[in-house]
Amino acid sequence: MSTGPVPAVPGRVGSVPGWEPVITRPDPVTAEEWRAWAEREPDGLDPEEVQWEDDFWCPDADLTEAELTEAELTEIAAAMAARAAAAPGAAAGTAGTDPAGVARVLAAQAAAASARRRGPGHPGSARYLAGESSSAAAGFGTGMMLDVMPACPDLAVLAGRAAGEDDCYQGASDDELTGVLCAWDRLEAHMAARKLAAVAELARRRPVLQAPSSGFPAGAGHDDFCADELAHMLAESRRKAGDLLTVADSLDARLPGTKAALRDGVITLAKAQIITHATTVLNAKEAAAAEQLVLGRAGRLTPGGLRAAISQAVMDVAPKKAKKRREQAAKSARVERWGEDSGNGALAGRELPPAGVLAADQRITWWARQLKKAGMDGDMDQLRARAFLDLICGTDSRPSHHGTTAGQDGTGGQPGTGPAGLIPAGFATRGTLTIPLATLLGLTDRPGQLAGTPIDPWLARDLARAAAANPRTTWCVTVTDRDGHATWHACARPAPRNHSRRRKRHRTGFAFTRTSRDGPPGTWTLTIHGREFLIEFHPLTTENCDHRFETKGHDPSTKLRHLSQVRHSTCTSPICRRPAGQSDFEHNVPYEAGGRTCLCNAGPKCRHDHKLKQHPRWKVEQLPDGTFTWTTPSGRTYTTEPTRYPV
Repeated sequence: MSTGPVPAVPGRVGSVPGWEPVITRPDPVTAEEWRAWAEREPDGLDPEEVQWEDDFWCPDADLTEAELTEAELTEIAAAMAARAAAAPGAAAGTAGTDPAGVARVLAAQAAAASARRRGPGHPGSARYLAGESSSAAAGFGTGMMLDVMPACPDLAVLAGRAAGEDDCYQGASDDELTGVLCAWDRLEAHMAARKLAAVAELARRRPVLQAPSSGFPAGAGHDDFCADELAHMLAESRRKAGDLLTVADSLDARLPGTKAALRDGVITLAKAQIITHATTVLNAKEAAAAEQLVLGRAGRLTPGGLRAAISQAVMDVAPKKAKKRREQAAKSARVERWGEDSGNGALAGRELPPAGVLAADQRITWWARQLKKAGMDGDMDQLRARAFLDLICGTDSRPSHHGTTAGQDGTGGQPGTGPAGLIPAGFATRGTLTIPLATLLGLTDRPGQLAGTPIDPWLARDLARAAAANPRTTWCVTVTDRDGHATWHACARPAPRNHSRRRKRHRTGFAFTRTSRDGPPGTWTLTIHGREFLIEFHPLTTENCDHRFETKGHDPSTKLRHLSQVRHSTCTSPICRRPAGQSDFEHNVPYEAGGRTCLCNAGPKCRHDHKLKQHPRWKVEQLPDGTFTWTTPSGRTYTTEPTRYPV
């Protein structure tokens, strides 16, 4: 159990100011009552074999009336009278409401405590008084011991007992349930603190082997790829693992107060991260000074409130460093794109100039109001989102303008394709639009993918039709196994003019017909709005590889690189999702060491993971089925299978 100070944060770890436990219950348990209670316990406790804890709170057994003032005795008597009156079937004139009687009761209870017994109504009692809680969560009531107990493994055991095997919190009042919930929150923070301590220890065990590009001397700090090892362990992104490593280092070296508050459960992990990220530009002395300005109220502040408070504290402690941090962060300005869980997309600018962001925001609002005046449906949030895309894509979504564009891609002011201008005019696939053939032909409704992000079949068909309208769109067909792994691939090429003389040409829509049965899976014709393409497949498996696409030199051919990117559409690291088209073609066995430039000895790796593979503490093995096995410095292995396409 933690022995640190109990923070005064009501509902989390603190208690009511000035609160002290006062025993006011009469009738201490007798030996017979204690034995009866022990015999009722499901585990069959033997009262003679119970081992009492040495640190059990035991008041002075010689407590007498002289040790309490008249005012204190009167106050206790009044409280007892009120409780007795509220109890069902309470009788008037209870003997315990007299101050002198109160003193006698307290003395009797002290004697019972000195005999290491608990009074009625307390956890472990043989009897329960009317109006007293008898649930396993009684200790979590407002101001009770477990409500103010700092987070520790013992608290987890007690909270688990209060929850019960079915997590129904049988018999617990709303107040007690709130106390248990807050205890679990403190325990979550405590576990995060212990996890971060293990992360810091891992970093200490990964010293720099040699002077890396960062300029640190050998043995200084942790090596450049410690975050990668952590990401593999936790199946997290490299950025997330790097953030955990930064927080662990900061708590261990510069923020002792924040570390203690997280371990005791005063603040959550999210709040600890806010403090560490805000103080990264400060030295240890400055960081400690900044955290002291906010820790007293960090537990009750919302994350947004804490972020503002710690930012202000950093500026108060070191204003010049706060300015430097803003200027350095501006060098990391970027636009981020990701897929939403709903199947929609997201686009955001990061680390942009504040004045420019305000101006852009006002312009988006202005255009949204223009859309509203023109009669476009939707609330202001929806109209601002539409205005955002209009301003970036150069489109005009006002109903009277029919979604015309400013003429990008040489298409002129053509109407947008798809429902309600959903797809911009002149749309051509950038990256990869993947759609099951049966979905494309309208035979089934299976989802597709756009740049690796799942999309529903209706959107996939809309995008395919829009792409078909642009002559610069290229088409490929991939055959997969039942698990979605690519086994055959073909790049469509225009059919000769006399190719369709003996067949009926499909003037609209999509069609896929077989033209030859020479070997599996044969030769096919893909027809897109009257245009025909020949489809000749090539194998992607490397079991007993015949090296048909091998290149004699170091650099791969265009076809070999493309086939490698089809089999693995992203970097082959288990934690990286960088598109293969933005990654290196990497030889698993180095070319200089005799490795082939072939599909059986290569795969895409981003530049970072290309360097990581060459680190002496790491090992990567490529298996014949296209699986990559990565072995970390700790000796654990993690695998990457070929891309699973929608089937």
